[in-house]
Amino acid sequence: MPFLIRLLSRCPLWLLHSAGWLLGYVIYGLSRDYRRRFRTQLHQAGYGWREALGAIGQAGCSVLESPRVWFGAPVRVQWDGKDVFQAAYASARGVIFLTPHLGCFEVTAPTVAAFFGARYGPMTVLYRPARQAWLASMLQASRSREGMVTVPTNLQGVRKLLKALRKGEAIGLLPDQVPPMGMGMWSPVWGRPAYTMTLAAKLVLQTGADVVVVWGERLAWGRGYCIHGRRLTVDMQIDLDAMVAHINGAMEGLVRQRPSQYLWGYERYKQPRQEPLA
Repeated sequence: MPFLIRLLSRCPLWLLHSAGWLLGYVIYGLSRDYRRRFRTQLHQAGYGWREALGAIGQAGCSVLESPRVWFGAPVRVQWDGKDVFQAAYASARGVIFLTPHLGCFEVTAPTVAAFFGARYGPMTVLYRPARQAWLASMLQASRSREGMVTVPTNLQGVRKLLKALRKGEAIGLLPDQVPPMGMGMWSPVWGRPAYTMTLAAKLVLQTGADVVVVWGERLAWGRGYCIHGRRLTVDMQIDLDAMVAHINGAMEGLVRQRPSQYLWGYERYKQPRQEPLA
């Protein structure tokens, strides 16, 4: 498997996306549970087959492009809202970057960190280590790049996130990732309760950091990616429940921009697993 990952990391994006498109349909055809989850969540958000057809192939692209993003040569990137990133960093209050499972979410943090890290300090990114030891080792090496610091999803990692924000640095989170039991709350997503992390909302309320919602659009024909960034307006007087719902709404808004690139097969409404925060 490591050999295959290294091989994929050397392939051009156009080839990976072409093969990934086919892979997406193969996975969709072979897995009944995946099809059911995909359709249920797509329809919950109010979309139909026009959006679904693109999303099926795009899901496969996200699988095959990851080794290239992790280990390969730098990919071509465009910016939409670079002034938003610049202003957030320049505020010196710290920056919380929030990214949903939309487009190529693996490309956003390293791109932003590489561009702004030399001037404003590293970005600290929360991640869940892979269960396979060989994959965990590879990903740790790939994500520990210049301008980036990775921390695990435990109490020590949370403390490092808070420390980075208090130093005026940036952090990155995927707020639509289902957390373990005790680390979230039930909050509406597309009108249906979903267990949602409270960490992002708590960090916003505790630090007053600037919040930027960001996603990496996958451009057609392997032309690279476009990093979109928008500042999230925050009312610091609202409570935790309202802040969590506000962030969920912001993630929905990003998905509305390009529903064909959202991972509708991600099990957003699953029951949280039992895992203590240690």
